[in-house]
Amino acid sequence: MKLRALIWAALIALTPLAAGAFTPELPAGATMTVREVQPARSVAVPISPFAVGEVQMLRAEGRVVSEAWRISTDSLSTLQILLPLRAQLEESGFEILMECETEACGGFDFRYSIELLPEPEMHVDLGDFRYLSARRERDGDEAEFVTLMVSRSANNAFIQVTHVGPPELSPGPALASSKSPDGAAWNGPGRPETGQSLAGMLQTAGWVLLDDVRFATGSARLEEENLASLAELAAWLKANPDKTIALVGHTDAEGSLKGNMELSMRRAKAVMERLVQDYGVPRKQLEAAGVGYLAPRASNLTPEGRNRNRRVEAILTSTR
Repeated sequence: MKLRALIWAALIALTPLAAGAFTPELPAGATMTVREVQPARSVAVPISPFAVGEVQMLRAEGRVVSEAWRISTDSLSTLQILLPLRAQLEESGFEILMECETEACGGFDFRYSIELLPEPEMHVDLGDFRYLSARRERDGDEAEFVTLMVSRSANNAFIQVTHVGPPELSPGPALASSKSPDGAAWNGPGRPETGQSLAGMLQTAGWVLLDDVRFATGSARLEEENLASLAELAAWLKANPDKTIALVGHTDAEGSLKGNMELSMRRAKAVMERLVQDYGVPRKQLEAAGVGYLAPRASNLTPEGRNRNRRVEAILTSTR
């Protein structure tokens, strides 16, 4: 499989953005297919799936910037594509208003109840798409809104990013990301030194590092039998049966990208199986994804850095 087909690998730089306009960071392999700018108009922002004949909307006003992007890939899921974009929004102070996937969104009815850029620049597969809307309140300014639609075809993924807000906060074109030689520029989500519990991190930040989950190089076998982070995560999931979690596996940079993508998925699945088999977490609350070595927490030039990069993170995927 070509390297280009994997270069997105779902996680781009997640460092906090400046306090100005939200400008998403996309992978180096992404190609913009269309960009539309409307100086001033009203936009209906979805805040619910399609139900009882309609999609609930909020009215947003301001300058509207819509971009569609295409990424050459035949392997990455819409969840892998959406995760880093959602993380960037949350890092930038946006509140997620709603998030849904395909049938849970309302399928055909949802797709044709919302505004999207036209085909072929923005392709939506009615059997495989994810949608998200978010809002950021600003002191003394009007609110900003961002909506994301992610879908794919057999060989390509498609992303639409729409920003609605005051003209002075209107973003420029999305940025193309690049990976530094040692990977230091690709900072995946780590666990901040906040002193918060795992449950607290999930509720406030929406993600958490499972910091006692350890793997040897090239292995997907959990090194410890009793893991406090998994016990805490399991207790939280059982207490919140309406919540769902994506377990995201990571690797160091030893070996090929294709091999590490597969290894990171096995690591995520190993944690999922441990949660189900040993801790009794319902499988329906869990899903697994792997992003290889493309989101390091530390440099891969040192043994200590590579050890930190072999990890699994839990990301909250339910927003209500």
